[in-house]
Amino acid sequence: MATDVQVPTLGESVTEATLGEWLKQPGDAVAADEPIASLETDKVAVDVPSPVDGVLAEHVVSVGDTIEVGAVIARVNEGASGGDAAEKGSLKRPGGDDADKSSATEDAHREEGGSQPMTLSPAVRRAVLEHGVDPSKIKGSGKDGRLTKDDVLQAAKEQGAEPQEPSLERTEPAPAPSPAPAAPAAKTSGEASRKEERVRMTRLRQTIASRLKEAQNTAALLTTFNDVDMSAVMEARGQYKDLFEKKHGIRLGFMSFFVKAACLALRDVPSVNARIDGDEIVYHDYVDVSVAVSAPNGLVVPVIRNAESMSFAEIEQTIADFGARAMDGSLSMDEMRGGTFTISNGGVFGSLLSTPIINPPQSAVLGMHRIEKRPVVLDSGEIVARPMMYLALSYDHRLIDGREAVTALVRMKEALEDPMRLLIDL
Repeated sequence: MATDVQVPTLGESVTEATLGEWLKQPGDAVAADEPIASLETDKVAVDVPSPVDGVLAEHVVSVGDTIEVGAVIARVNEGASGGDAAEKGSLKRPGGDDADKSSATEDAHREEGGSQPMTLSPAVRRAVLEHGVDPSKIKGSGKDGRLTKDDVLQAAKEQGAEPQEPSLERTEPAPAPSPAPAAPAAKTSGEASRKEERVRMTRLRQTIASRLKEAQNTAALLTTFNDVDMSAVMEARGQYKDLFEKKHGIRLGFMSFFVKAACLALRDVPSVNARIDGDEIVYHDYVDVSVAVSAPNGLVVPVIRNAESMSFAEIEQTIADFGARAMDGSLSMDEMRGGTFTISNGGVFGSLLSTPIINPPQSAVLGMHRIEKRPVVLDSGEIVARPMMYLALSYDHRLIDGREAVTALVRMKEALEDPMRLLIDL
C-alpha cells in the first residue's frame, strides 16, 4: 500500500517551502521517521521524515519546486523491502549522477553495529559528500553526539581529503552548441579564466535579501557610533575565565558582557527595545536578544529569550549551542522567531566599522567590531595604547530620536568600561 509523504507544519506564518535536496531515491528502503528530503524555508532547512517503514516508490516533486504545507512530495510503499524494489527495476531515479552518488553515500554510511542509517543534517550531509569521508568513523561533538560540519571538516583535514567538485543541481542549462564550431585557440598559460556559472538562490538567501531591502524601504535608518575601551572586560575575562569554565563548562566570552550591557541600556531607554505596529508603539518589559550567527547558507538570528534575567553562564551556553546548531542546520524556526533587539558581531570576521541594518520589526541593532590597540589620551594628558572597539547602533528614526539612541549607546559603553555596573545593576 502506498503512503503519501506530506510537507509537515513548518511553524506559525510559514506556509510554503522549497525542496532543497532528496535524501532518498526511489527504490531505497526507508524506516519510519527517517529523513527522505530536505526543505528550505525562509529561516532554516527542515528534514521531512518517512511516515512508515517501506520503500520509497516515487518523487512527486522536483528539487527547486516551491511546495505548500500539506502537499504530497513522495510516496512510500509500506512494508516493502529494498530487494522487492530492486527486482522491479522500473523505478525512476531522478537527479542524475548526483542523486545516484547521494544515495550510494547514504547506503554506505551506516552506524557501526547496526543497519540503521545515520541521521545527518543537510549541512553535514553536504560536507560528507564534498569531502568523501565516512561519517560512521567520526566522533560527533554536537548535541547527543551528533555530527557537526566542523567534525566533518576536521576529519577530512586529518585524512588529507581534497574537496570534490560540488554539483550544481539548480544550475541553468547551458545553451546548445552551434553546429560544427570552429576549434578554439589554445589557451596560453597567462590567459585569465572568464568562466561563469548561474546558481539559484536558496530560499533562505532570498528571504534575507527581501527582509533587508524591506528594512531600507520602510524604516528611517540612521546609525550612531561610539567606541569602548575593552581593558576592563579583558581583564575580568583573564582573571576569571579558568574558574568560570571549570564551574560552568563553557568559556567566558565577550558576548555575555554585551548582552548584559544591552539589557541595562534598553531598560533605561525602552524605545530602543520597542517596535512600530501600524500607528501604535509596542513596548516590551522583557529583552529577547537576537544574536547573528553564521550558518552554511548565510547569517541566521536565533533569539535569547528573557536575556535580562539570565546569568553570564546561561547566556554563553545558549549562544554556544546556537552557533553549533546553526552550522549543522538543526536550529528550529521557533528559536528564530521574535526578538526585540539584535546584536551582530562583525568583529569575528575582522570588521573595523560598519552600519548594521535592523531586523524588522525590531527598531535597533548593535554592531560589534574587532578589538585593536589605539592611542588614547587620558584625563592626565598621558597617551597610552588601549584595546578599543567601535560600536555602531543603527535605529529606526521614526520611533527612536537621536538623543535616545546616543543615550542607549553611552549606557552600554559605561557598563562595558566598568563591568561592576553589570553586577550591581547601575
